[in-house]
Amino acid sequence: MEGGSSQGAPPAAAAAPNPFVHELRLSRLQRVKFYVLGVVLAPIRVALAFVVLFLIWPFALLQVVGLPEETLQEPFSGWRNTVSHGSVYLLSRLMFFLLGFMRIRVRGQRASRLEAPILVAAPHSTFFDPIILLPCDLPKVVSRTENLHVPVIGALLRFNQAILVSRHDPASRKKVVEEVKRRATSQGKWPQVLFFPEGTCSNKKALLKFKPGAFISGVPIQPVLIRYPNSLDSTTWAWRGPGVLKVIWLTASQPCTTVEVEFLPVYQPSSEEAVNPTLYANNVQKVMARALGIPATDCEFVGNLPVTVVGHLRVALEPRIWELGKVLRKARCLTGGVKCQLDPVPVCAPGQLGPTELARCLGLPCPEDVEGLLNYFQQDTDGNTDSREVSLALETLEGEYEPQQLTCRAFELFSEMRAETGDRRLRSDGFCAILRLLLGTPRTDGAELHSRLCRDHRQDGLTLDEFQDFSLRHPDYARLFSTYLRLPAARALAKPGPPPAYANGIPAAASPKSKAD
Repeated sequence: MEGGSSQGAPPAAAAAPNPFVHELRLSRLQRVKFYVLGVVLAPIRVALAFVVLFLIWPFALLQVVGLPEETLQEPFSGWRNTVSHGSVYLLSRLMFFLLGFMRIRVRGQRASRLEAPILVAAPHSTFFDPIILLPCDLPKVVSRTENLHVPVIGALLRFNQAILVSRHDPASRKKVVEEVKRRATSQGKWPQVLFFPEGTCSNKKALLKFKPGAFISGVPIQPVLIRYPNSLDSTTWAWRGPGVLKVIWLTASQPCTTVEVEFLPVYQPSSEEAVNPTLYANNVQKVMARALGIPATDCEFVGNLPVTVVGHLRVALEPRIWELGKVLRKARCLTGGVKCQLDPVPVCAPGQLGPTELARCLGLPCPEDVEGLLNYFQQDTDGNTDSREVSLALETLEGEYEPQQLTCRAFELFSEMRAETGDRRLRSDGFCAILRLLLGTPRTDGAELHSRLCRDHRQDGLTLDEFQDFSLRHPDYARLFSTYLRLPAARALAKPGPPPAYANGIPAAASPKSKAD
């Protein structure tokens, strides 16, 4: 398979479903079956699988115990490798068999390490996906450094000679890139390296954006498709859906679970793709999406938030402000906080709210109750929250303002007065704060777009008209703001009593009159 500068998008990409939500609907008969088998079969299967997992541990340790550090940096060989590799392979297959994975169907042919030093597997939908290491003959993987401290898992990663990346070490990513290149260009000396380029789990209805790490070396790769062709999808573990224990219980309660692994032809990168890992990743994603018959999307995780791309912005796949309303209502119910009315946001110097003031503004009785809500707002180094963000969030959650009113309010809150002209301009910091709060947009995307908009208008900030041209009339972003700022009635908070006073001294406009008036 030859690469190129671009590939056609798979059909129906524009109407891609939300790949982060998995809804499992069971009929009454299925529920009865799962309750029965869940009591009888699942506990036995899970217990035996854990026994086998712990039996793997000594064979994994045999591979590395007592070896000097220099030896661990080179591919394993000799009797240790033969015994450990064979034992870990057989016991791993037994473990998955005991969990109900009785059939692993293989289609296509796996390429040699010389033909394709790197394997990329998708869609990544569950923590059971490592089962594909078996038909791939236990290739090397990439994992987090923190996993080394997990019992059994740490030993398996050392046995595997996994490439480790640390989220806390800025230099770690560079070392990982260098190590991937070293192994990929070793002319077959190292076994293949397996990547899940999506980086997180989805519901298999669309491919997430591929991260470029597997494609940086510019060598040929072999795409590997993962399917679970079962009548009931009990294995999927998505951002929103059944949790870990429920997925294990449902899967172990199935009489038989089948997984299908398909090796596609080796993808040979073009000269342009070989030096552009992002282009390489995007084109391989489209090839795999076509083979699966599902859309290739720009959806990905940024931090702990699923996002997609609209125009030049990454935005939360589901409105971030809606999620805040849901969490806030739940927090009030659990703590017995104020359910019907919110205190007005107090005026305080530079508009910063400590935990006590924030709890009062959000209708919660104790400062400790705001912990689960802090990640929805930006905080300064002292842990204080900008009251302008709280004001805008609460007014949006009332559900009584039109997008035009809310964007005007956002501008009044976050704009700054220009001393030389006396007019107000929305600068980069305020623009980014608005987009992050309302759309879930990362700061880097907001700053880049603000710079582009200012260049278009040849000035250092946006006027109200220019901001509303962007948010209400732009062909890419108008529908986004219109949708995200119109809360369904079930998501809206109860209307507060007196209107809030903003931290920068601008009073809020009166709420629009109801039809009864």
